[in-house]
Amino acid sequence: AISRTVIDVNRDPSGVSLYPGQATTTLCPTDTFDGDPLYRMGEEPTPSEIDRRRETYFAPYHAALQAEIDRLRGMHEKIVLYDCHSIRSVLPRLFEGTLPVFNLGTNDGKSTEPSLQEKVAAILAASSQSWVVNGRFKGGWITRSFGRPQSGVHALQMELSNRGYMREPSEKGAPDNWPVPYDPTYAAPIRATLKTILETAIAWAAR
Repeated sequence: AISRTVIDVNRDPSGVSLYPGQATTTLCPTDTFDGDPLYRMGEEPTPSEIDRRRETYFAPYHAALQAEIDRLRGMHEKIVLYDCHSIRSVLPRLFEGTLPVFNLGTNDGKSTEPSLQEKVAAILAASSQSWVVNGRFKGGWITRSFGRPQSGVHALQMELSNRGYMREPSEKGAPDNWPVPYDPTYAAPIRATLKTILETAIAWAAR
């Protein structure tokens, strides 16, 4: 229940960028995706505070995730870790233009067998929505560190553009237009696609 503005559990714990040369936020972000500061000048987290957050929040989170993976692998020959995220469709600081609705990341095919990636990509292609595989978002630390196909753990990251499931404002989010109220009817098509993806992943892992 910790905000990613406190510590981002999907970043390399060493602080190394997952996207060298591209704009991104850090392990303990000091600004938003828009580049707005999260702290008053001079009050950013110190190295010792970052260490404290890593030990208090990051390490237990990943230990729990590893324990669940170990539990499931004790029952199944292979499992699928599906890591879900969402993001605004337009963020000039992070990428040019408008992001596709579906952004599937498999660390350039390293975090899962090609057959699962191909099955999910086929679902996306049939969805009538824009999509990409290993585009701007290839998978964060969770996908990259836990995805070990050779050990029976297949990891996928799905980054959803907000407009796929909500009436996303065209302008920057502000208190008067964000968050957008959830509309089940509007979100129904993307929910159906995501349900199909999860069912397909389960069936693939159980074959």
